[in-house]
Amino acid sequence: MASKSGAVIRILAVDDHPLIREGIAAVITNQPDMQLVGEASSGREAIEKFRASQPDVTLMDLQMPEMSGIDAMIAIRGENPGARIVVLTTYGGDALAARALKAGAQAYVLKSLVRKDLLDTIRVVHAGAKRVSLDVAEQLASNMAASSLSEREIEVLRLVASGHSNKRIAGALSISEDTAKGHMKNILEKLGAVDRTQAVTLGLRRGIIQL
Repeated sequence: MASKSGAVIRILAVDDHPLIREGIAAVITNQPDMQLVGEASSGREAIEKFRASQPDVTLMDLQMPEMSGIDAMIAIRGENPGARIVVLTTYGGDALAARALKAGAQAYVLKSLVRKDLLDTIRVVHAGAKRVSLDVAEQLASNMAASSLSEREIEVLRLVASGHSNKRIAGALSISEDTAKGHMKNILEKLGAVDRTQAVTLGLRRGIIQL
């Protein structure tokens, strides 16, 4: 199957795990309408490799050293507004997906579905359309009405996930302990959690925070 323009789709693969990049290469290698033109193992390297290879489609991991995939996307699209980026991630959380799509990703694909969905997704994105994995789309829809956490509340939730008490959170963020408690109360209400442990679990599941 040739791409819509009849040209070969030039692809950049960005992931900090060599085995994932090898797997992507293996999926792409036998496709007559695709060519892997570059690989990167970090967000910063992704920006450099994008400048050097000018790919048609970039496959971007989100959790990487030095610079996250979302920050790399923002930088790449800042220089190249027409850049077409497919997020490949193990994280299906709706909050993380929403941030990635807001940063300019045209597609959001779970790594567990790479062999099933990747090739078709690359062609769809190259043709100018968008695609989100069904289970991620369902999470986005089901949580759309939920109140989103503020940046400060996300900071607090990260500290809770690291085992901080309200007193230690207050010290770390230079706020009063009562303010820390107030943030925690808001977090529980917004996430529909009964306690701190469930709040952290929901935060991780939805991609609001990462360990």
